[in-house]
Amino acid sequence: MLDLIELAGLTSKKAKEELSLLNDQTGLDAFYAKYLSKKGEIRMLLSHMKEVVAEKKKEAGEAVNKAMGEVSAAYEQKRAKLETEKLAKRLEEEKIDITLPGRKLTTGRINPYYQIIDEVTDIFLEMGYEVVEGRDVETDHFNFELLNVPKDHPSRDMQDTFYISDELLLRTQTSAAQAHTMCERSANPRPIRMICPGKAYRRDDDDMTHSHQFAQIEGLVVDKNISIANLKATLELFVKKMFGEKREIRLRSSYFPFTEPSVEVDVSCFKCGGKGCATCKDTGWIEILGAGMVNPKVLQSCGYDPKQWSGFAFGVGVERVAMLRYGVDDIRRFYTNDTRFLKDYSGK
Repeated sequence: MLDLIELAGLTSKKAKEELSLLNDQTGLDAFYAKYLSKKGEIRMLLSHMKEVVAEKKKEAGEAVNKAMGEVSAAYEQKRAKLETEKLAKRLEEEKIDITLPGRKLTTGRINPYYQIIDEVTDIFLEMGYEVVEGRDVETDHFNFELLNVPKDHPSRDMQDTFYISDELLLRTQTSAAQAHTMCERSANPRPIRMICPGKAYRRDDDDMTHSHQFAQIEGLVVDKNISIANLKATLELFVKKMFGEKREIRLRSSYFPFTEPSVEVDVSCFKCGGKGCATCKDTGWIEILGAGMVNPKVLQSCGYDPKQWSGFAFGVGVERVAMLRYGVDDIRRFYTNDTRFLKDYSGK
C-alpha cells in the first residue's frame, strides 16, 4: 500500500529545502512550476488518493493539504523577501542625497548682435521699409559687377573674400540683395524701400575690431525725385530712434563705387554728448555708417532708367553699433557662445 502520508511529508521537506537555496526570480518561477502548479509534485499527490485504503483517506488528504499549505506559505514568504531585497538594492543605487544643493537653471539671454538687428529692423519697418533676405553665397556679377565694381577694379582689394569658384563667392556686402531686388522689379519698375540685414565675409581679421565674418544692415530707396536731403532726413530719424533724441549727425565726403556722391555718417557721441571722451576719441563724433546717392551706373545696370529714377543707399555695421553701445572690446566675443558675455551685455 502507498503511504501517501509519509510521501506528502517528504515532498514538503524537499521543497522547502530547495526553496531555501533560491536567490532570484528565475529560480522562484521554476520552483513554482515544479511544486505548486496544476501539474506540480504537491498537487499530483492527490492523484494517488484512489490507491489509499478507505480508513486512511481522510488522514492522507489532510497530510497532502498540509504539505500544500506549508510549501505555498514558504513560497510566498520567499517571494516577498526577494522583492524586498530587489527594492532595497534599487533604492540604494538610485538614491538622491537631498542635502546637496540644487542645480541652478541658467536663464538664456539674447546676444546683443541680434538685439541690434531686431532694433534696427523695427525702426525701418515703422518707416515703411520692407525686409529682404539675401543669400550668403553670391555670384561675382551681383556682388561686384552690378554695383559698379568691374573685374580688376582697385576697390576689390578692400573686399577680398572667400571664393568657391571663379564666379561664386561668399558675399562681401549685403548690397547684392539690393541688386537682386532691382533686377527682379526692372520689368515693371516701381519704387523700392528696403533693408537687407545679414552676414558678410571678408579676409579681414587683423585686430579686435575686425572679423572675417560680420553683419550688415543695408538700406535702399529708389523713387522719382529722391535727393540727398531725403537721405539726410532718413538717417537723422534713424539715429534719434536708435541713439536718443539729442543725437545729431554729420556727413563727410567719401568714396564708394556704388554711390555718387558718397558720405561717411557720424553721430554725436552718446557717451559725452559731443564734449569729447575716450569713446569718441575726444572728437565728439563717432562714425557709424556709410551712405550716398545710388550711382546712375548701378541703376542702369539693374534695369532702372537713371533719367527717371534716383535713390540713396546706406549701410551700418551691426557689431560696430553693438560695440559702441555696450562697450564691447573685442568683436570676436559676439561669436564665442559664452553665457557670461550674454549676462554682461544683455541690457542697454
